[in-house]
Amino acid sequence: MSSIYETSSQLLPPEPSLLRAIKGVMFGRPGTIAAVVIIAMLVIVAVLAPVLAPYDPLSQSMLKINRPPSWANWLGTDQFGRDVLSRMIYGSRNSLIFGLISPFSAALIGTTLGVIAGYFGGIIDRVISRVVDLLLAFPELLLAIMIAAVLGGGFWNVIIVITIAFVPGFARVARAQTLSIKHEPYVEAAISVGVRTPVIIFRHIVPNIMAPIVVLMMLWVASAIRLEASLSFLGIGTQAPNPSWGNIIKDGLNNIFGSPWPIIGAGTAITLVVLAFNLVGDAVRDALDPSTSQ
Repeated sequence: MSSIYETSSQLLPPEPSLLRAIKGVMFGRPGTIAAVVIIAMLVIVAVLAPVLAPYDPLSQSMLKINRPPSWANWLGTDQFGRDVLSRMIYGSRNSLIFGLISPFSAALIGTTLGVIAGYFGGIIDRVISRVVDLLLAFPELLLAIMIAAVLGGGFWNVIIVITIAFVPGFARVARAQTLSIKHEPYVEAAISVGVRTPVIIFRHIVPNIMAPIVVLMMLWVASAIRLEASLSFLGIGTQAPNPSWGNIIKDGLNNIFGSPWPIIGAGTAITLVVLAFNLVGDAVRDALDPSTSQ
């Protein structure tokens, strides 16, 4: 009998580590490899924007209005004579900053609220759940527009707006995961022997709910970039003349017959970056989800 078990154990491959599973999924698909390359290029461009940008993104010139693409201006100029490529390079900084800070902040706040609601239950759970349900009743863009209309534009206001728009989703996922984990035998054993509540939460609850939170955060990086561009396009995000992919498209729409290149350039950049982050998020989900990681 033991020989049968030994033979079957030899036939089963060893379970891969988490890092190896993520690496295998991300670098095992051509589409995901291309997405990683695009994200790496975005990071490099955003970090080295002052070095890579050929011109000052705020510099205007009446002599360079609506120029077509050329060796001097690869994506032409806008109605104010500003170099479109330089503005896109500097605008990538906003997209990267908002795309990373807002989902991370929302994950931190939403996970905290969800864990508190799911673990303690009672009146705390009811109050937090009702607030989350109220926020979830509005689409993310509509909720962001309403909050931005109150707070106004500006760098930190946009981060606050996007963070608040994403908090309910994280809180709901964290609460559901906490409700399922707090009834596990190891959690009940820790409670029975008198382990303090903060220790139980940070040692047993939080580490075991991080997989779906990380996946959701990766997927919402793309949503944050798209949401910031939408707010800037509507005039309640990054304020002109500071460059953002959203207000570049807005300026291009106002001058579409004079120079369509701002719309083409910024629209293509948003599409590629959002698609890249979605592909990477799907790869991370496949690696962390037990039903698909095999």
